[in-house]
Amino acid sequence: MQICRDRQAMRDWRHQGSPVVLVPTMGALHDGHLSLVARARDWLERQGGGRVVTSIFVNPTQFGPNEDLATYPRDEENDLALLRQAGCDAVFLPTVADIYRPGAQTVVEVTGLSRMLMGRLRPGHFRGVATVVTKLFNIVRPDAATFGEKDYQQLAVIRQMVADLDVPVQILAVPTVREADGLAMSSRNRRLSPAEHAAAPVLNRALDRAQQMIAQGAGLSAVRAELRRIIGAEPLAHIRSIDIRDAVDLSRIATIQRPVVILLAVRFGDVLLIDQRVAQPKGGPDVR
Repeated sequence: MQICRDRQAMRDWRHQGSPVVLVPTMGALHDGHLSLVARARDWLERQGGGRVVTSIFVNPTQFGPNEDLATYPRDEENDLALLRQAGCDAVFLPTVADIYRPGAQTVVEVTGLSRMLMGRLRPGHFRGVATVVTKLFNIVRPDAATFGEKDYQQLAVIRQMVADLDVPVQILAVPTVREADGLAMSSRNRRLSPAEHAAAPVLNRALDRAQQMIAQGAGLSAVRAELRRIIGAEPLAHIRSIDIRDAVDLSRIATIQRPVVILLAVRFGDVLLIDQRVAQPKGGPDVR
């Protein structure tokens, strides 16, 4: 496995040719990340072969002033061991100075999608995401890139950016991977206390119930009320937002007539967790 610690090393590796799939991460890897690597490998096999590169970069521009940049978990040694076992071909480990040159003035922003939902809770977050992903695409020049459905709004932002800017990268969505208790895997789970970790699966239970209600024909207000009831019954859960939006473009809806995505943002202690679920209404079309 090749380790590239700057842009030039990454470009030199890429120049060796063959199709390449990029797996962008911020490190502190878990099975959810490894499912992205597996999806990349599967896509390449269907193309007749190629190489997988995983980037590990804790991107400062997607963190707000009072967010957890300083405490975000970092474990390079373990990350590299996991990627070797997963069959990754290269790892891109740039520094902040290598990604963001002094005096840089250019940003990338998907204006509509970036300023709704989590974008309202975390102003500037998706601008930082879109900018760094654009830079990674320009450095690595992948043929495809994998993104998890757990960060559903992020996935929508990247898809829109790629379409709007005619970026020649195929975006591969990967379903959420969950722990045995149903909690969506996240690097931030490491920061939960034992009590918070035990409480956090309430999000998955609430999503299961909401998905079931929508499949049975329940209305929007009833589903929202049930989500608030289930999550609100957990003393350690502090709801930041509960949204039910169109599954394709995240637009607001008045009734559930086509596939929707349920988006949760709930704080446990100092840790903000997000989770999601695409739900199909009774008799409605399949979003996928």
